[in-house]
Amino acid sequence: MNKKVTLQDLGLKDYKDTWDYQELLFKNIVDTKVRNRREDTGFETPNHFLFVEHPHVYTLGKSGDINNLLVDENKLAEKGATFYKINRGGDITYHGPGQVVGYPILDLDNFFTDIHKYLRFLEEMVILTLADYGLKAERSQGETGVWLDVGTPFARKICAMGVRASRWVTMHGFALNVNTDLGYFDMMIPCGIKDKAVTSLNVELGQKQVDMEGVKQKLLQHFSTLFEAELVKERAGV
Repeated sequence: MNKKVTLQDLGLKDYKDTWDYQELLFKNIVDTKVRNRREDTGFETPNHFLFVEHPHVYTLGKSGDINNLLVDENKLAEKGATFYKINRGGDITYHGPGQVVGYPILDLDNFFTDIHKYLRFLEEMVILTLADYGLKAERSQGETGVWLDVGTPFARKICAMGVRASRWVTMHGFALNVNTDLGYFDMMIPCGIKDKAVTSLNVELGQKQVDMEGVKQKLLQHFSTLFEAELVKERAGV
């Protein structure tokens, strides 16, 4: 099993360009797995972890409801935002500047073949990271992602998640609000959940800005521990 994970930070990158790059990495892993099974070549399948920050964009998962986007194309254009229907699970979500977005593209045959465990590990990575900042984050039963004050009238989501998996290869991932402009969430019903708010790390800490690089490093530390992975940094390939 190859537990090395190649890390790339793509910086600020268009959503569609990043999606295309994810698909390229994903296809390479799947093709390698198919070839290994057909020809018994024994090639190791690679694993990747992409960090990225997107310009304002709304994405709708394959089971999502378009009615959860509350504005039309003209309003999106006015706000400098784009919209895509994509092939992950989940409903509608928003990505934008000030958000740490992570896309692990892993062959789970290298780790464990359990998609629910995979999602719980991603949630735990974020929960442990937020604990490093003194916040008690947790899961909300039946709702993927990471939340604060679950079970109270003040429940609010700080990290959204949506993944795709095929042949135990993953793509898409998580979006943690760090210094995010929360006003953009007013143009949708986040993840299709009407009765809960959205928050960000800087709001919770009462700070104007939180160091994004520091957040990324904490996420990677917890990812490496949970997945027993060796992270190898590589120059961005997009």
